[in-house]
Amino acid sequence: MRIVFMGTPSFAGPALRLLKSNGYEIAAVYTQPDRPAGRGCKVSFSPVKQIALELGLKVVQPVSLKKEEAFEELKSFAPDAIVVAAFGQILNRAVLDLPRYGCVNIHPSMLPKYRGAVPVAASLLNGDSFTGVSIMLMDEGLDTGPVLSQAQIPIQKYDNMGVLTDKLAFIGACMLLETLPDWAKGRILARPQDEAAASYFRTITRESGIIDWSEDAVLIWNKVRAYYPWPGCYTRWQGKNIKIIEAAPVAWQGNAAIGEVIALPHGGAGVVTGRGVLNIVTLQPEGKKPMPSAEFLRGQRQFIGSVLPS
Repeated sequence: MRIVFMGTPSFAGPALRLLKSNGYEIAAVYTQPDRPAGRGCKVSFSPVKQIALELGLKVVQPVSLKKEEAFEELKSFAPDAIVVAAFGQILNRAVLDLPRYGCVNIHPSMLPKYRGAVPVAASLLNGDSFTGVSIMLMDEGLDTGPVLSQAQIPIQKYDNMGVLTDKLAFIGACMLLETLPDWAKGRILARPQDEAAASYFRTITRESGIIDWSEDAVLIWNKVRAYYPWPGCYTRWQGKNIKIIEAAPVAWQGNAAIGEVIALPHGGAGVVTGRGVLNIVTLQPEGKKPMPSAEFLRGQRQFIGSVLPS
């Protein structure tokens, strides 16, 4: 089967590597154009481009596939299937109709739940016990196409968006290898999604990570997990940001103001919330490396008793 692969972030990497190592002919790898990143605004390659170059594959980086010259180039690769994993562009009807086996997408949720760009974060924010991967046949809607296969996994307490995304990326890549040949040989019946059960999730911004200590400790904990590594959950203290890297909700009965930092029995710090206390396991002061809260307290004893803004 001749494949054109489309993907951009590290989530797409395992699928590309497994397709290549399992003998699929990869005619081209499509990824987003190089963009400046970091404080120095140096041009950086996407994770998928780095992998493609390492594997000796042809890389194509169109600004838009809607342009005629971009479509004609894609057409010249004559793909039997286009495999998509977080590519970052909407595919129009001409592209969707090009390969005989269609455009097959790896989506990290149990569709029709959590369509859109941030399904992994959505599952953590909502405190779900399970999530999964769907291999779907793309149509012109946003993750609305029929499902070819699905697999479900439990969400562990230590999972954050980075850890869970990596798990789902590997599972999705393995599922793709099982699904593609069965789909090509007609052994799979594409299953339409139940529109009545569909859900979407709002876009995440940098401001999404600002902690409101008046919220429930469990909700804040879910945000800490869902927003790591980006944008991160953070609060303000002494005019600077402090990122909360790891945390856990704990039951607490006491008399303290919402947002007040209290000492916990194990030596670390907790913050009083609208309901319960959030145990700050690991934090990162602005301009410094992550550290246990107990270590931070040894140098910043005045942190205990301060009230963080909501």
